Amino acid sequence: MIDRRQFLVGAAAASVLPLALPAIGASSAARIVIVGGGFGGVSLARYLRRNDSTLAITLIEKDAHFVTCPFSNFVLGGMLPIDKVTFGYDKVKAAGIDVLQDTATTIDPAKKTIATVGGKSFAYDYLVLSPGIQFDWTGIAGYHEAASQKMPHAWQAGPQTTLLRQQLEAMPDGGLFVIAVPAMPFRCPPGPYERASLVAHYFKGNKPKSKIKILDASDSFIKQDLFMEAWDRLYSGMIEWVPASKQGKVSSVDVSTMTVSTDFDDYKADVANIIPPQKAGQIAIATGLDQGTGWCAVDPVTFESKAQKGIYVLGDASLAFEMPKSGFAANNQAKACGRAILADIRGARAAPSKLINVCYSTVEPDYAFEIVDDFTVTADNIGLSFQDDRTTPLKASDDIHKREADNAKSWYANITSEMFG
Repeated sequence: MIDRRQFLVGAAAASVLPLALPAIGASSAARIVIVGGGFGGVSLARYLRRNDSTLAITLIEKDAHFVTCPFSNFVLGGMLPIDKVTFGYDKVKAAGIDVLQDTATTIDPAKKTIATVGGKSFAYDYLVLSPGIQFDWTGIAGYHEAASQKMPHAWQAGPQTTLLRQQLEAMPDGGLFVIAVPAMPFRCPPGPYERASLVAHYFKGNKPKSKIKILDASDSFIKQDLFMEAWDRLYSGMIEWVPASKQGKVSSVDVSTMTVSTDFDDYKADVANIIPPQKAGQIAIATGLDQGTGWCAVDPVTFESKAQKGIYVLGDASLAFEMPKSGFAANNQAKACGRAILADIRGARAAPSKLINVCYSTVEPDYAFEIVDDFTVTADNIGLSFQDDRTTPLKASDDIHKREADNAKSWYANITSEMFG
């Protein structure tokens, strides 16, 4: 028999849940404007086009290419070149979606229009924002956008990923790599710890005397026991995690001396990866969709903003109850939102969708583990529907960890093909 967890993982790895949100036969000339060409925005655009060929869909994205945060840690670990996690929008355009390389700046909800830096203005019937994150540059003294050129965050994949990789390559054997982790919530909660693991894999083969110190603003992290088990097994003595209760929270940096400071200690880093606090992308904040909180509360069924009717928010920018800020979650949310929009066009309201999140973490190329989140959606909440058997077990066999690593690669290949293929 296949248990519930095995079924969910298999569905996630094989198909990225295209059957979880069945097509609704709509037919209209409704105008849909989507801001953000990442996991939420592109997934929504492709889902809507597959289900209604008459929709006028415009996708506004400032960059010519999308570099995925998932698997960008493989670039830092030297296992992939950055072009393998970089995707263009040609096939999105070929699917009948108008892709505009521009930055959305101003929304007029009353007139239902959105303007761009390039001077264009679009009227919409439905507006969906999937703008990702921006950084709170006030969160760490001495750390600002210019400082990130010496102490990269690499939390928006692209040039920062390349810069941090170059610094790691240039670091002397025996050097210290410091990773500063912000307090929750932030994009991809297990990401910093996977990053430490894959950089340790690179160090093990190339700079075996080097050390990694994780300075954390929290006292625990997702899949902590599994990471600790893997570090003991694979990278003994190389990775040290310092929680907030042991003065791990970074309070300031000095880029001139490459010093990372907590309230108790100063650490002289050869390479410093400073991940600052985060909030929703600027267009969402400027429109007041965060209501001063930094993140945008949404309707759990439709993902319509609770602050502004007629505008929907997906992905990292949203405060989607218990759903984490991940690419898998954004893809699921996009399909739920698309289903709700298609229903609204017909004058109906969509029933709650089935939502899941599967989060894989890789600690070396053939060793990974995962956590499965199965959500129950109601009119008021998106809540975890079970707690047991949600993660890869401790002391799992090499075959299980290899299978999880293969599942992670399969998920990535499928979701990027669904979006950009």
